[in-house]
Amino acid sequence: MLNFVLCEDNANILSRLEKMLKSLFVKHDYDAHIAFTCNNANDVLNYVKTNKVHVLILDIILPGSISGIELAEKIRQLDKSVYIIFTTGHLEYALLAFKVKTFDYIPKPFTIERIEETLIRLFADSSGTPSKYLSLDNKNIIKQSDIQYIKKDGMKVIVCTKLRRYETYSSFNKIIPCLPDNFIRCHKSYIANMDNITDVEISNNTIKFNNQECYIGPKYKTNFMEVFYNYGNFSNNLDRIEHA
Repeated sequence: MLNFVLCEDNANILSRLEKMLKSLFVKHDYDAHIAFTCNNANDVLNYVKTNKVHVLILDIILPGSISGIELAEKIRQLDKSVYIIFTTGHLEYALLAFKVKTFDYIPKPFTIERIEETLIRLFADSSGTPSKYLSLDNKNIIKQSDIQYIKKDGMKVIVCTKLRRYETYSSFNKIIPCLPDNFIRCHKSYIANMDNITDVEISNNTIKFNNQECYIGPKYKTNFMEVFYNYGNFSNNLDRIEHA
């Protein structure tokens, strides 16, 4: 079980954050609980000295002479393994927060969707298993198994699922490292989810899904077809996604 500690000087925000976290623990069946909440640095420091804390969510601006970042530095000296997540409405502090090996930074006003994205990554990291979700711009969290293909369109990346399309300003170089092995580059502008392919028409270089299609480019055709023909054993072949 992961023990969470929350430190926020605004009582209303602290209560809202606690409720959001508890609802997400239930939604995802996470083995976690909120062990301690407070509104000042000294209480957090004293608690960490005598209790095991796995996740610490800190406001950067705290009352008193110790900031959230200074508090995190002190806690790092006591426990190098604790996950530290900062929340603040002051964007200028974002870069400073990562000096103390911060797991994430959540800007205020935060939403449950943004917190959920962080928790999904955190629990995947803590369990040593890869995430089953793809996060876009910290706004949309997409289940990887729902994705049919991903398209590059100028400065945008379009993620096409069975039900809808998601757009973000990004690049394949940023998206590809976040994808599992069942995704393969099949075209300079397309990445296909091999698990959701229903047919491949070699004559016109078209990959079919349930209700959509994408295309095979000449540069990627040989590699794609090799993987496709070895579909029953493609866990050994899908590490060939080429970066553009």
